[in-house]
Amino acid sequence: MKTTSKEDLRSHCAVNYGVEIFGDRWSLLIIRDIVFVGKKTYGEFLKSEEGIATNVLASRLAFLEAQGILSRAPSPDDGRRDFYTLTEKGLDLIPIVLSIVLWSAKHDSKSYVRRSKAFAARLSQNPMQVSEEVKALVRNGGCMFPESKE
Repeated sequence: MKTTSKEDLRSHCAVNYGVEIFGDRWSLLIIRDIVFVGKKTYGEFLKSEEGIATNVLASRLAFLEAQGILSRAPSPDDGRRDFYTLTEKGLDLIPIVLSIVLWSAKHDSKSYVRRSKAFAARLSQNPMQVSEEVKALVRNGGCMFPESKE
């Protein structure tokens, strides 16, 4: 898959850059799956409830890797499988993902986040601290809700 360069952008607007690099639905859901439930493999991403198509998943993983959002390495247990992790550039998206979580909790009456009032309150009160804690957790191979992994 071709990488996006400055010449390929529709404009040099800062919002446009973000939208073109990570702003599609599937890219954000892949990032969510890594941060929230610790998914690392193609097969794990494929099991997400949103039902991503195999070709779309392969395309998004390759694009996010080409953009420096994800890194890919062979599984230490099975060299035929690859593990995907967030790079530092990818980790920098965590505050954005958490902001989307807060916005959704406010506007979606059925949001899962509403069940975790303490987390939502803490995130709302101190988003940068929570973001830094989550970044450190994910950087070290963890995730926010490891028991939720399929």
